[in-house]
Amino acid sequence: MGFFTAARQGRKDDAELGKGLWRRAHDRFHRGLDRYHQVLEGVEDEQLYAELVEVANELAGLQERVRTVCVEAQRRSPSEGLDIPGDLAGVHRSLSKAGNSLATTAEAAAMLRLAVGPVPVGAASVRRRAESVFEQVADAERRLAEDAAGGGLPESLSG
Repeated sequence: MGFFTAARQGRKDDAELGKGLWRRAHDRFHRGLDRYHQVLEGVEDEQLYAELVEVANELAGLQERVRTVCVEAQRRSPSEGLDIPGDLAGVHRSLSKAGNSLATTAEAAAMLRLAVGPVPVGAASVRRRAESVFEQVADAERRLAEDAAGGGLPESLSG
């Protein structure tokens, strides 16, 4: 991405995501994807590489969903700081967990990359960690939809 393209994207992100909580959640997820893709660069085993690329493609498919959640959350509860809005605390928690899970997924892939010899179970450990990322993004979407419908339980009851 060129300098001007990056600057334009930054302005668009500021407008859609703000500069607070929701922007940080979005950017954290994006950095996690970048880390995962960086790990792929060092994988020498072709079969393992193919499995990890498949997971990478699936995870990359989540990026637009995370952005959509963050943009909508910013629209409903604008954030320029780090205060978590009570009505969307569950959405933030799910996005935060998704970012953490994505980081551990990249870590698991890095551990496989460093393994000596063939990996008997392939990318099973990476896939398990990636599944939690999918679940947490889906949970953030569900919580956001519940908040929009007004039918969700208060955050203290829904957990």
